[in-house]
Amino acid sequence: MISFSVNRRSVNLDVDPSTPLLWVLRDNLGLTGTKYGCGMAQCGACTVHKNGEALRACVTPMSSLAGAEIRTIEDISANGLHPVQKMWMQFNVPQCGYCQSGQIMQAIALLKDKPKPTDQDIDEGMAANICRCGTYQRIRAAIKAAAEENT
Repeated sequence: MISFSVNRRSVNLDVDPSTPLLWVLRDNLGLTGTKYGCGMAQCGACTVHKNGEALRACVTPMSSLAGAEIRTIEDISANGLHPVQKMWMQFNVPQCGYCQSGQIMQAIALLKDKPKPTDQDIDEGMAANICRCGTYQRIRAAIKAAAEENT
């Protein structure tokens, strides 16, 4: 039995400890906003927060989550749109949209660590999140605007 929190809700699951968090979120908990991209932590589509830090759910075994607080894209707008989500819409960031939950979760973690990021900070902080549609300029603009809104 593994006990942890997902989106501020206590969860106790009897799952194989080697099961990746991604599949528990999607298959056991019905939280399908976190996407499967590569299964090797290379694309960032599965980015969630563990205790406030971004991590790749596709390679995170359940055995590492006892007592952890997990936050997924489903919880980000629980109290209204997050500034990153607002700017994502304002700057028309999504094209196909598949990677966007991971992009947003990574951007929120970046702004937590660097509230006033430079272009270089954004490029480095978002480098591990791949957008096959190539909306990187809009992603950068949206993150900069969200940083301004947070002040």
